[in-house]
Amino acid sequence: MQSNGYAYIHTIGCQMNVYDSEKLGTVLHALGYQQTRDPEQADIIVCNTCAIRHKAEEKAFSFLGRFAREKQKNPRLITVMAGCVAQQEGNNAFQRLPHLDLVLGTQAFSRFSTHIDALKSGQRQIVDTAPSDVIFETLPDEIAFKENPVSKFVTIMQGCDNYCTYCVVPHVRGRERSRSWQSIVAEIEMLADNGIREVTLLGQNVNSYGAKENSLSFAELLEKVAAIDKLYRIRFATSHPKDLSKDLIQAMAGLDKVCNHLHLPVQSGSDRILKKMNRGYTAEVFWSRIDALRSAIPDMGLSTDIIVGFPSETPEEFEETMALVQQVGFDSIFAFAYSDRSSAPAAKFSDPVDEAEKMARLNRLLAFQDTITRKKNEQMTGRVVQVLVEGVSPKQHTGFVKTTPHTRQMTGRSAANKIVHFPSDTLAAGDLVDIKIDNAYPHSLWGQPLEQ
Repeated sequence: MQSNGYAYIHTIGCQMNVYDSEKLGTVLHALGYQQTRDPEQADIIVCNTCAIRHKAEEKAFSFLGRFAREKQKNPRLITVMAGCVAQQEGNNAFQRLPHLDLVLGTQAFSRFSTHIDALKSGQRQIVDTAPSDVIFETLPDEIAFKENPVSKFVTIMQGCDNYCTYCVVPHVRGRERSRSWQSIVAEIEMLADNGIREVTLLGQNVNSYGAKENSLSFAELLEKVAAIDKLYRIRFATSHPKDLSKDLIQAMAGLDKVCNHLHLPVQSGSDRILKKMNRGYTAEVFWSRIDALRSAIPDMGLSTDIIVGFPSETPEEFEETMALVQQVGFDSIFAFAYSDRSSAPAAKFSDPVDEAEKMARLNRLLAFQDTITRKKNEQMTGRVVQVLVEGVSPKQHTGFVKTTPHTRQMTGRSAANKIVHFPSDTLAAGDLVDIKIDNAYPHSLWGQPLEQ
């Protein structure tokens, strides 16, 4: 293949964006571009953007703004804004970034190569935010296995029909639509054949997979994926509490490859706030789902999302959230102070919470969760967990291990999504190993392999 130069892809945001960036990289590779980690070397700069929070949006404009001067030096340099901010802003993106060449919306990825060809022919300031009824699909090529040789994300559906009042996803990713189960299985089979041992199935609400297409249910899709040889583990995100079915719980309990970990966003412990968010459940319903999960899978690891300071949230309603966090005992949480998004209905809600008060509530919640997480980690001491080895620890933790200096410190994750560090000179990425946990730390565990 003739080389057309180098491409640099910068990804901001969620796991789905990571997956989408990989697909954009595949397209560029097919056009003859090699990927580089050095933007100064690149002939094409792509920023795959996130619009879920104002800070992420500003990161995208800041990153792309850096290349205005480079464009003056090298007029052949192509700059691309892709993803959710591109879909949201359209032509407006050129007001802040006049040097930008392409605004590529979330549903325009199938037309990416056509636009690159047009830019190389001299066109400038192309915008494509046209809708599409299908999800852009392309099988991974060899570049997909270089970054993470063990685990991969696989999008099974895009868009959302829930219209939570704080969320821009339906406005920037469109209505919910699912891939065919055959294409999903074919992609994962290819990944497994190339050494990938764990996949995370992605969607805004995986629980409703296939419902609009009268396809397989999500529980049935899990059965299909679990039957793939060479694949060790299956994770998925994100689940919506209102759609967590008995069939899905039974599938998680009955399929050995499905990890005993679930990310189930609650967002608030206040019924009034949940209704205002248009979440479709109450705190009691959420707790009933947790109870059913733990009855079926007692060692289930749980994580969640929480928004603090939603418009009109009172101190008493925040305390309801704190009480729910204590009652459930999550292994970890992702908590954020509410911020307006212009296309989301909540931006027009009255009675906003003071910024200082939002941050005070957020810091208190995070500190409280830290105590819960540490206690749960300490309860793991002395237990044996099976770990999927991800590779050498990016940071060598000198206080963790009493081994000879030359022993490598490895890292991996348990099925319940706990980070585990351990010494080994023989284990490699992709191996499964039993680890006896010796020590617990705020965000990770340390142990010794029972066998090499």
